[in-house]
Amino acid sequence: MDSEVKIYGVKMDQAVEHFRKEISTLRTGRPSLTLVEHIRLDYYGNQVSLDKVAALNIVDNRMITITPWETKLISDIEKAIMAANLGLTPQNDGKCVRMVVPPMTEDRRKDLVKLLKKMAEEAKVSLRNLRRDANEDLKKKGKDGHLPEDRIKRLQEDVQKLVDSASSKVDEHAKKKEQEILTT
Repeated sequence: MDSEVKIYGVKMDQAVEHFRKEISTLRTGRPSLTLVEHIRLDYYGNQVSLDKVAALNIVDNRMITITPWETKLISDIEKAIMAANLGLTPQNDGKCVRMVVPPMTEDRRKDLVKLLKKMAEEAKVSLRNLRRDANEDLKKKGKDGHLPEDRIKRLQEDVQKLVDSASSKVDEHAKKKEQEILTT
């Protein structure tokens, strides 16, 4: 594949990876550390993620425990969890923060699937925007006389193949996450 197209392939891979990370934060029926590890809080003037200042654990398949390295962070951790709007209520015992993950209702599962589909569509829109940018870039190079017209057509086909491949990856990730949401 030509260097003119490779850069867009990298950008598309990054877009798919971003989508994968985004949907990993969607709650399924069982607790997952990805629900909380991305939460950011103020730590000596710096914004850091929760997993950098505390030990995160799953206990008895329904509870997440967060044990900070410094106990004075407990109230900050509770505030950050509440601000993240996860729908979970943190409780602390002075040493750690506990969150019970209740089983999801059928309505909540359906709402999450709708949100997942919206996120997948947004990811596909970003892929289409990348395709548009690539095609405009190729046309500009053609007008400037840097690329012959037949090569531009071939490169545009290569870009379309990259978009198709990335879209199918988004679909695969979305389908897998939908199964997790509906079955656990």
